[in-house]
Amino acid sequence: MKRYKALLFDLDGTLLDSAPDLVASLNWVRQHEGMAPLPVSDMSPFASKGALGLLRAGMPETGPDQLEAWRLLFLEHYAENSYRESRLYEGIPELLDYLAEAAIPWGVVTNKIESLTYPIIEAADLAEAIGCVVCGDTLAQSKPHPAPVLHACRALETDPGESLFVGDDIRDIEAGRAAGTHTAAVHYGYGSNELQESRVESNLQIHHPSDLLDFVKAKPSPVS
Repeated sequence: MKRYKALLFDLDGTLLDSAPDLVASLNWVRQHEGMAPLPVSDMSPFASKGALGLLRAGMPETGPDQLEAWRLLFLEHYAENSYRESRLYEGIPELLDYLAEAAIPWGVVTNKIESLTYPIIEAADLAEAIGCVVCGDTLAQSKPHPAPVLHACRALETDPGESLFVGDDIRDIEAGRAAGTHTAAVHYGYGSNELQESRVESNLQIHHPSDLLDFVKAKPSPVS
């Protein structure tokens, strides 16, 4: 039995606690419209849904033109403020250090666009360690389509069946399964409310980054 030859991670809600900055940009749009700010705790479940998901949850119902105007305001603010309060989750630095020591390559597969992702990768001091980054606009398809996951596996020169994709959103699980990777469901992230047992029961269950570290350290993978 061998260990996984590569790990792939979602970004927001899996590696990165980015809700404070995402919700701050939502509240900036709300302030622009004369509305009171909303608590991070109320909006964090929508943090993995992108700008439109946050705006639909945190702004009044409106038409497509107004929603697009709000989206542009959101992105303008977020591009300048994407790593003010965001931080890697507790336990993630130790996990990534171990992957480096064990010579296990890893990468990120996110639906966040490249122009927003790469500055965060730099700010989080991940650029030198990361093996690949696949964003929502890297390809024509994004998660839950398997293409971004397959692209990442090719970049890391690993077979999907020898890789583990780790994510907090059901789209991560669907993308990994469709690509043929093993999958791990992150229950501490933003999309965990959608990870009902019936949908993820065959996945590795991660309630804290240390769970994944313990698994990678101690257990051989099901890959032969």
